Amino acid sequence: MLAPPLPSEDLLALAAAGDRAAFSTLAARLAAPALTAATRILGNAAHAEDAVQDALVRLWREAGRFDRTRGAFPAWWRRLLMNICLDSRRRLRPVSPLDDAADVADPAPSPEHRAQAADSALRVQAAMATLPPRQRAALLLFHGEGCTMAEIADALDTTPKAIEGLLTRARSDLRARLEPLKAAL
Repeated sequence: MLAPPLPSEDLLALAAAGDRAAFSTLAARLAAPALTAATRILGNAAHAEDAVQDALVRLWREAGRFDRTRGAFPAWWRRLLMNICLDSRRRLRPVSPLDDAADVADPAPSPEHRAQAADSALRVQAAMATLPPRQRAALLLFHGEGCTMAEIADALDTTPKAIEGLLTRARSDLRARLEPLKAAL
């Protein structure tokens, strides 16, 4: 019988003590979901890969700073990743959401349906790309990752009440950006 996998907190503690294998296991566990989130925030797969790499390097360097008594590891990791993504977004040139158009794939039954779904996804992605980075991050964390207001507030270093307002503005702005596109159809 296989032993259950170690919790991320335990792997991080081992990594803080210099255990490279534990860190490799933790990094492998975190990489794919982090890349998905970073791609949604940054709107570009190459920039997202760089951000995730930076986040994993920082995780290795700061492994000993994680304090279990102050919160759960997923929230700490999410905050680290979001900060790097938002910092990266500020430094980077604006990216066309069409740069990653090839990444949009929907296993729909017909080519027509796939084309419509890809077009809709590109329209939403394009509208999301025009939102301010904090709004985009809040939407991603709430709707894409299923985070609570408190978790998002922690990741974005603000209050849950501020996140409510941020999400309201983000939804309103996104709706306004999508309306002209919907009317054109």
